Amino acid sequence: MSKSTRRRRAALILISLVLVMGLPLGGLAFVWLVTLPDVAVLERTNPTSTALMEARLAQARERGRPFQTQWVWVPLSRISPHLQRAVIAAEDASFFTHEGFDWEGIKDAALHNLEAGEIRRGGSTITQQLAKNLYLSPERSLLRKAREALIARSLEHRLSKRRILELYLNVAEWGRGVYGAEAAARHHFGKSARDLTPEEAALLAAILPAPRRHDPLKVTAQVIKRQQRILRWMRKLDGKPYESATD
Repeated sequence: MSKSTRRRRAALILISLVLVMGLPLGGLAFVWLVTLPDVAVLERTNPTSTALMEARLAQARERGRPFQTQWVWVPLSRISPHLQRAVIAAEDASFFTHEGFDWEGIKDAALHNLEAGEIRRGGSTITQQLAKNLYLSPERSLLRKAREALIARSLEHRLSKRRILELYLNVAEWGRGVYGAEAAARHHFGKSARDLTPEEAALLAAILPAPRRHDPLKVTAQVIKRQQRILRWMRKLDGKPYESATD
C-alpha cells in the first residue's frame, strides 16, 4: 500500500469518526438504546471483570501460557492524590472540563495520523479509555472507535467525574496481569496505592501507554524523561478541579 493510499484511508477513518461523534441526538439515542451496555449499574456496583482482562486471558490461552490476574479494588480515597494528579496530567489534562472528548487532543492526533498515513494516536480521554477497557476489544478499527465514542458519552451522562476516575484507576492495565492502582503499587513498589510518592506516581503514569512492555518495571531514559515531564505537568495543574475529585 502506497503512502498516499494510507493517508487517504487514515483521513477517511478520522472523518468517519468525527461524523459518528457528531451524530444527531435522535439517531445517537437510538443507537444507545440498541447497542450500548447499561453503564448505569456502575453507579452502584464495581465491575467483576473487564473486556481487556478477558482479551488478555484469551490471548494467553491461545499461546498456551499461564495467566494470573493481580487486581485489588480500592475506593478513590485510598488512591494517592499524587497518582490521581499524575494520571490526569499525563492522560487527560482537561478531564474535569470536557464531556468525554478532548477535541484539541483529537485534532492533534488526527494531524499526526495524517502525516504518518495510518492511525497511531487516538486522542482518547480517560472516559474513552475507560469505555474501551470495560467493554471493547483492544483492536483498532472504525467500528470500535465509534462504539467507544458512544459509550464514553453514556458514561459522562450517567456517572460523576469522581466515579469515572475511580473506575479508570481501578481497571487500568499496569503490567502483565496487573490491573488497577492498588495492584500496580504493590507489584512495582511493594506498597499501597495510598502511599505512593509524587515520583512513583509519575513513573506509573509514564508507563501507562505501554505497561506490559515495562513489566517488570524498566526505568529507561525515555521513561525517566516522560516521568520528569509528568511531574512538571502535575505542578501546573489547576488545584481547584483536582481537589473536587479527592475530597
